Amino acid sequence: MSKTPPLLLAASALALLASAASAAERVTVPLTDGWRFVQGDPEGAETPALDDSRWATVSVPHDWAIAGPFDVKARAGGAGGFLPTGVAWYRRTLDVRPTAGRRVFVELDGVMERSGVWINGHHLGHRPSGYVGLRYDVTDFLKADGPNLLAVRADTSFAPSSRWYAGSGLVGKVRLIETGDLHVEQGGVFVSTPTIAKDRAVAKVEVDITNNGGADARAGLEIVVTDPEGKVVARQGVPPVAIGVARTETLSAEVALPSPRLWGLASPNLYHAAVRVVGPDGQALDSDVVPFGVREARFEAGTGFWLNGKNIKLKGVALHADGGALGAAVPIAVWRQRFTALKALGVNAVRTAHNPPSPQVLDLADQMGFVVMDELFDQWNVAKTPGDYHLFFGDWHRRDARDMLRRDRNHPSVVIWSAGNEIHDTAYPVQAKAALKSLLDVMHATDPTRPVTMGLFRPNVTGDYDNGLADMLDVVGQNYRENELTAAHQARPTRKIIGTENSHARASWIAVRDYAPYAGMFLWTGVDYLGEADRSGWPNIDNPAGLLDRTGALKVSGMQRAGWWAEQPVIHVVRNAAPAAPPPSNDGAGPAPALPTMIAVATPRPKIDIADDWTPADLSPHPETIEVYSNCPTVEVTLNGKALGAKPLPADGSPRQWAVTFTPGEVVASCGAAGPRDTLRTAGSPVRLVLSTDDKAVGSTFDDLAIVRAKVIDAKGVIVPGSNTAITFAVSGSGRLVTADNAASTDHTPFASPTRQAWRGKAMAFVRGSGSGGSVTIQASAPGLTTAALTLPVARP
Repeated sequence: MSKTPPLLLAASALALLASAASAAERVTVPLTDGWRFVQGDPEGAETPALDDSRWATVSVPHDWAIAGPFDVKARAGGAGGFLPTGVAWYRRTLDVRPTAGRRVFVELDGVMERSGVWINGHHLGHRPSGYVGLRYDVTDFLKADGPNLLAVRADTSFAPSSRWYAGSGLVGKVRLIETGDLHVEQGGVFVSTPTIAKDRAVAKVEVDITNNGGADARAGLEIVVTDPEGKVVARQGVPPVAIGVARTETLSAEVALPSPRLWGLASPNLYHAAVRVVGPDGQALDSDVVPFGVREARFEAGTGFWLNGKNIKLKGVALHADGGALGAAVPIAVWRQRFTALKALGVNAVRTAHNPPSPQVLDLADQMGFVVMDELFDQWNVAKTPGDYHLFFGDWHRRDARDMLRRDRNHPSVVIWSAGNEIHDTAYPVQAKAALKSLLDVMHATDPTRPVTMGLFRPNVTGDYDNGLADMLDVVGQNYRENELTAAHQARPTRKIIGTENSHARASWIAVRDYAPYAGMFLWTGVDYLGEADRSGWPNIDNPAGLLDRTGALKVSGMQRAGWWAEQPVIHVVRNAAPAAPPPSNDGAGPAPALPTMIAVATPRPKIDIADDWTPADLSPHPETIEVYSNCPTVEVTLNGKALGAKPLPADGSPRQWAVTFTPGEVVASCGAAGPRDTLRTAGSPVRLVLSTDDKAVGSTFDDLAIVRAKVIDAKGVIVPGSNTAITFAVSGSGRLVTADNAASTDHTPFASPTRQAWRGKAMAFVRGSGSGGSVTIQASAPGLTTAALTLPVARP
């Protein structure tokens, strides 16, 4: 895969469209800094006359609620992680003036939620959903003598309006776009690849062009396609057509791509289509660049999911949109670390739960080779919480669905849409089928190339398999109860099926693994997330159901999953204080015994008696179980050099266990002499701190962060899991501390605090560079421990 940054490839593709035309094309200006912010609802906040000099100055994306405080009386309750909600305003002056023949738009990737947008006191519009991308034409309301004031109101005061933490404020990126009166509509470029062969593929490019000028006009297209290295592989023009005032016309072309390089999980090759809108005289009017992939994805009733002619079991995870200590405004550096860690476990698919993510997250999935189920709604007409989207579904679902699909349909990672999750309308079949038909009509018209599913909730209770609702779906999805979905397929073998949400239980995986028609599964969940703590209640602030914790660190549940899903040999050894399980009923040579399907919808909190250490609270002799998660055919274990024997891989992938009497020292698990190994050692008293990071440098933009982990270790370098000492982070040089965390579910320290208690001997900090060049030094200190320091260069943009 090309190492050239995607943004540079896009810029190169656009540059290749250069012609003799003298008119300016699209100009995009990020609106990142210089925003005035206030939490509250002052009268006249939308008007230029208001004095906002005492408001705070912030950069966006911005989630004001993550600053806290945590409060047991918070209106959002445990659903919102006991964090605050309410009304907030953002204001910014725009350095732009009206120009004849030019249009100016403001685009916002996400405003949480019930947003209103004004320019110079004029109300441009409102939108209930906090996940949909917005575009407003501000041209007719700009003042020639300036300044021009943009104001945004975000309102989460109706909380809880989600069953998880969703953040508050301008949580997405904002940009100013200047283009011609004839311009590409928002989401108006759609590239698909209907024909794919080894020596030639065809890219179908469809472009919606809108005429916002004062007279009828004509416009055509120039299209340049570049390959993953930025080399031009195709050029094509489309003759001008007539476009009336206030009309939109769709122009299309089929572009031949020689010897196509496919987008796939291992080689996520990306092409770029640079599109220029031109007048009859060749004058440039607008331009846009979209990445796309050449790939063939399909679901089959008898064999599940296929990608580029290969039958693949989707080993997926559901992901909420928050970034832990960073809230809902999440830099891409955080998602990159999480995706890298998940991929190492064998995860190859992501379900966006339960709304579309930021477009940058899908960009990353494209680049890293993940398959995505892009989900739209968590409720339709029936509420799950009193203030949720059910209040707006009837009026807004068609427009929101169209806009969401138009935004995301060029991403090769997206292979299936989900129209909803555990929709409670299904208790009323006539209503549910009418709502689903309305959505399907919009979704199929907006993107005829991908199937639609939804996460059915207890379909045998509401009769979804008998009343026709399930069979309205292109692919039938069900949450949990894997045997029910298998039975539904056996009753009607023409059904295509997928597990839209599944538990961590081994039985759930075996049910999917061993039934060929099952396209795959999506675990609840991939990463611990803020909110949905109402089931456990205060003082818990998050749901710890992930394979990774809030900081992106690997958990025991992730270690076990790697033993089932990883492509490469893996081995993880843990200490299980529970009695050893009886040996499996077979020796691994035959089929696995039948196992019951997990019924519970909620994933329980991780067992506190399983830990990746050899340091129990009681260091005297007592029964312990050594447990190993591995896909190796044979695993050997030693305790203080004494061999405990080798054990084969059970057919059902269950952990291999050795019952022992605890002795301080060292446990080593290995996949034979040449294979990987893992080691646990008994920790002594805490002596010092140590810092580590996978980042070789740190940048200074919103998306740039270094993830620095602190560990409390003994004199021999072993992590002390019982240490809860307070660690203070200090940053000097060309950088600053953004936030700190420890992944503990009951820690209510504000995330911005530089001091964080260690949890299980660990804590972490997010650090961002400032300026260009130089270096930043991170220091960690704790009472009675030797201080640690780490220096990183600050990357130049």
